[in-house]
Amino acid sequence: MKKKTIITISRQFGSGGREVGQKLAEQLGIPFYDKELIEIAARESGLDKELFEDEETRTSKGFHLLGALGYSLGGPLSTMTELSLNDRLFIVQSQVVKQVADEGPCIIVGRCADYVLRDREDVLHVFIHADMEDRKNRAVHSYEVDERDIEASVRKIDKRRSNYYEYYTDRKWGKADNYDVSINTSTFGIDRTVSILKDMLEKKEI
Repeated sequence: MKKKTIITISRQFGSGGREVGQKLAEQLGIPFYDKELIEIAARESGLDKELFEDEETRTSKGFHLLGALGYSLGGPLSTMTELSLNDRLFIVQSQVVKQVADEGPCIIVGRCADYVLRDREDVLHVFIHADMEDRKNRAVHSYEVDERDIEASVRKIDKRRSNYYEYYTDRKWGKADNYDVSINTSTFGIDRTVSILKDMLEKKEI
């Protein structure tokens, strides 16, 4: 089995998955990509980065931009004119995920990266989840989500992620079969979760 040097992290909202990824990347000394992928995708494609940021409303934005674009990472956007804006954005973003993976060891959060890189043998696919109370607390204090009806807000964001993932991958978001490791940060905490993943990755083979 090929050594795992690339890690994809899928996560429930408020589970601490991004923090786990950041800390793990720092300890391993490798690049970390989350919002950074949006910057790369926007720069490489010429698309407004806001189009990549809001999956729920982006279909109503920026259609006028497409006619002015000359290319995407994979070639002229004119070759994808029959696709919706969402589909074009997904293709560009997926190409960026493949690009950064080809560049070497890294950690990629979200972006359906587990699916995009599913055929590579050097990738460890991780799903981070947590108990609702911890997720609500983190949503309020780390992401400044309004405390009013906080649980509904957390579930809504998860639903959006699930719908997006399942639409583009035809797989069930969060289903254990789609990941190599699933960890509950409410059980282990952020730092212990990082240590567990680091120990796994430092083995010669996993």
